[in-house]
Amino acid sequence: MSGWVRGDNTGLLIPAHGEALQKGGADFLTAAFRAVGTLGANNAVTRINQITECKGGSTGRKFFLSVAYAHPAPGLHESLFVKFSRDFDDPIRDRGRDQLGPEIRFAAISRRPGFPINVPACMFGDYHAESQTGLLITETITFGHNGIAPHHEKCLDYELPDALARYHAVITANARLAGAHRAGRLGPDINTLFPYNPAAACDPIRYDARQLRNRAARTGTFAKEFPKLLPENIANPAFIAQLAEDMPHFLTHEHAIQRFFTSDPSLIALCHWNANLDNAWFWHDESGALRCGLMDWGRVGQMNIAHALWGTLSAAEPDMLDAELDALLTLFLREYAAHGGAAATLETLQTHMFLYIATMAMAWLLDAPPIIRAQLPGLSPAHDRFHTGFKTSEAARTQLHMLTNALNLWQRRNFGGLLARFS
Repeated sequence: MSGWVRGDNTGLLIPAHGEALQKGGADFLTAAFRAVGTLGANNAVTRINQITECKGGSTGRKFFLSVAYAHPAPGLHESLFVKFSRDFDDPIRDRGRDQLGPEIRFAAISRRPGFPINVPACMFGDYHAESQTGLLITETITFGHNGIAPHHEKCLDYELPDALARYHAVITANARLAGAHRAGRLGPDINTLFPYNPAAACDPIRYDARQLRNRAARTGTFAKEFPKLLPENIANPAFIAQLAEDMPHFLTHEHAIQRFFTSDPSLIALCHWNANLDNAWFWHDESGALRCGLMDWGRVGQMNIAHALWGTLSAAEPDMLDAELDALLTLFLREYAAHGGAAATLETLQTHMFLYIATMAMAWLLDAPPIIRAQLPGLSPAHDRFHTGFKTSEAARTQLHMLTNALNLWQRRNFGGLLARFS
């Protein structure tokens, strides 16, 4: 396709990739920023000082951009982050081009007065739905500078001295957003911009009963071969046998569980679906309290709050979840109700979350052992989860970590016992 498409919201021709953005230069940025109110008619972007590609991420191309204005002013950020929906050089990454559409809509509502949480300041965003081509420009979060803590990668919480405080901050922010949505404070058009889709409440289980039992056995084999990678309560043959017995029963009740996830509208709210600590930035306010902002809002939408919470907590340390999970869920419920959401019991939230963890584990995480083997072919029985290979391979690290968290809670919280309500 050409390097430009016409945005559905502003009607402007918007660049589809970095080369087009460079060619459009300061003139395009001026027109774009004026179109959404970032710049007034008497101000302009005078030049692009620097444009540098930002590697990483799972979808479209990203760039850091430095600009100058005719009249600098507070709120006119000179260091910008540019996100394209497309990656024309990588078909696999380009498949995720639909994810930026909701993120652009969310960035637009974040500009509204009284928005309840901190997100990167939106300078411009527009999207061409037919081709799923879009562009989002926000401020750059200056990790490690200006009082902001350094960025920290996913599933490495054991390196953080304040991980629990960070989860308090992230959970509080997500709860306040969800509560504001339920209270109607985000605007009258939220349900139109982010319609709830019950069919997308949870990914389907892709395996039959025999395949699920085989995957339980494979997990047991993996635990025996690499005895330092999984906790003893997961590696225990009695639990592996229980897992093989439980999973076909979940499969039998899959449709009933899916209906259960959508059965209580008061638990459905606009949330960040993947608010791990790596998708947040942190600072201390004047009182010394830890605060956060949330970023990377791809696939943002209405969802079951329990699902959003697992999106946050799935990368936490297992020991922290053992000790603090109920307190963290209670914190969410308290903040959710205080900011406009419905009151719900801890038991209700636990049931929704544990059923979700079980179904997601069966849909995706039981394939972790072969993925880890492929990522780390030199893995040996002497290696534990702190081995260098897991630090350098995000895929191996996240697969092992999230499998561990899911199965640890399955064993400790008796997920199989939850099925009695569907019998």
